[in-house]
Amino acid sequence: MITHRIDIEDAHAHLFRVTLTVAQPAAQQRLRLPVWIPGSYLVREFARHLSGLTATQGKRALPVTRLDKAGWQVECTGRSALVVTYLVYAFDTSVRAAFLNAQRGFFNGSSMFLQVEGRAAEPQRMQIGSLPTGWQVATAMRAVKVDKGGRGVSGESGVMRVWEAEHYDELVDHPVELGTFWRGRFTAQGVPHEFVVAGALPDFDGERLLADTRRICETEIRFWHASKAPPQARYVFMLNAVDEGYGGLEHRDSTALIAARRELPQRGKPELSDGYVVLLGLISHEYFHTWNVKRLKPREFERYDYTQENYTELLWFFEGFTSYYDDLLLLRAGLIDEVRYLGLLAKTVSGVLGTPGRKVQSVAQASFDAWVKYYRSDENSPNATISYYAKGSLVALALDLTLRAAGTGSLDEVMRLLWQRSGGGPITEADIAQALAHVAGRSMAAQLQAWVHGTDDLPLASLLEPFGVNWTPQTATLAQRLGLRLSESALTGARITHVLRAGAAERAGFSAGDELLALDGWRLRRLDDAQRLLAAGQRGRWLVSRDQRVFELSMALPADAALGAPSAGGVTLTAESKPARAALALRKAWLTG
Repeated sequence: MITHRIDIEDAHAHLFRVTLTVAQPAAQQRLRLPVWIPGSYLVREFARHLSGLTATQGKRALPVTRLDKAGWQVECTGRSALVVTYLVYAFDTSVRAAFLNAQRGFFNGSSMFLQVEGRAAEPQRMQIGSLPTGWQVATAMRAVKVDKGGRGVSGESGVMRVWEAEHYDELVDHPVELGTFWRGRFTAQGVPHEFVVAGALPDFDGERLLADTRRICETEIRFWHASKAPPQARYVFMLNAVDEGYGGLEHRDSTALIAARRELPQRGKPELSDGYVVLLGLISHEYFHTWNVKRLKPREFERYDYTQENYTELLWFFEGFTSYYDDLLLLRAGLIDEVRYLGLLAKTVSGVLGTPGRKVQSVAQASFDAWVKYYRSDENSPNATISYYAKGSLVALALDLTLRAAGTGSLDEVMRLLWQRSGGGPITEADIAQALAHVAGRSMAAQLQAWVHGTDDLPLASLLEPFGVNWTPQTATLAQRLGLRLSESALTGARITHVLRAGAAERAGFSAGDELLALDGWRLRRLDDAQRLLAAGQRGRWLVSRDQRVFELSMALPADAALGAPSAGGVTLTAESKPARAALALRKAWLTG
């Protein structure tokens, strides 16, 4: 048994103390901390927050050698237990690492627990020492009670709490929430679920969040298993409510979420706000990952290597298809209506069409490049990359509509077939292609090649037509027509964040970071004011501030851009009010499942 004990060293200094105990260590015992966390594809160098590592056997201090950025070697004497202690600085407010202050604690094991080389397959025990009065612990890891010989009894305030995992991979796949959080429980399809929320305002409607989350979970369990039992024995949602923030990270039996507290449901306010819909979509997305990426996963992720990047070209499937189903299953759960769903879908379509990088990078390439591009976006990212989340979800849509229009099946059946054939385990792109061919009754290799490995736009307008969904191009905004993305404020004015490829602004010499001061002698606070100063096609003198220098650039206001151009507007998707009977049947089957 490998044991990891966590104590609060100093909450005000944001320091955890971790004590690792290794029975019968090797003579030269090597230890490593992961450099990344599964589900977030970036080398994050967690070891930068680790300090003060010491090692002992009994009362004897042992020599410790630093091997590299995240590795240590301890020179042991004999086979008596090795005890290693170190501090972890925890002040990362995201869902990916660790956080600690006087009000709350949170951690992922990948940023806290050293992996004992050669012993990762052994059972691992996590112990949490004394906590402040009133603090609770939430985790999906299996809790155990130990006798006095194990020095602890789980569950009592101020004494040891103990949990166990079968191996290191399982240990670091269970985030832990600490503090005085709100806690609620429900059962979905026979599976116990728990929802904990830290940082909510006093008017937070926890019962509504539980009821809505339960509908999501029941819908997704039925999607995958119909009447069969799901793989998880229990599940825990952990939500950190903050002033500003959004995100989630999936785990096998839990998820860590972050959201703006104003988006949580409020008691006495039954309306469905846009912000709450986004939160429900996040919950739906992360719960769908219970199957799609945590169990059904890329073959390359069958065994994680925590020391370096783990490459795959399949994030378009595991993140993109999950993104397709997150909002669709909100509709099927009865939490949003058809109009709202089509609006959410149109927003995704518009975002992809407004990204010039879609013509540069395929979603397969975007998946492979996630380690160096997706999580390191900059002012050129829209010109060089495409989101495997967004376009991947549209690939799923295109495949689903193609299968349904042909009358051979649906993407739902493909997903369930992949689960059954793999036993809920690793798959390859060839497995996806075979499952599609089985449901379609023919090869869909041409579609996969064009839509996954190509850079042409997806034929979504024509695919939606048989379903009675109208595709209406929107008039491009001035920023879109100029090929600009901006941040605007009444106090600071308009500042360019991105200059899109092949747009009027790029040709005129504008750059990211430029502040737009004036146009033809008029002060600009908002870019749209330019339309009151110039007519379409008229050239103006733009006063720009760049790196403390002020100068003029000449640029005309272009006419409306055509759909699909680098500076195009978006689309609106609406259901035909009186569709043909066949179209109505197709749409109903698609949207209701």
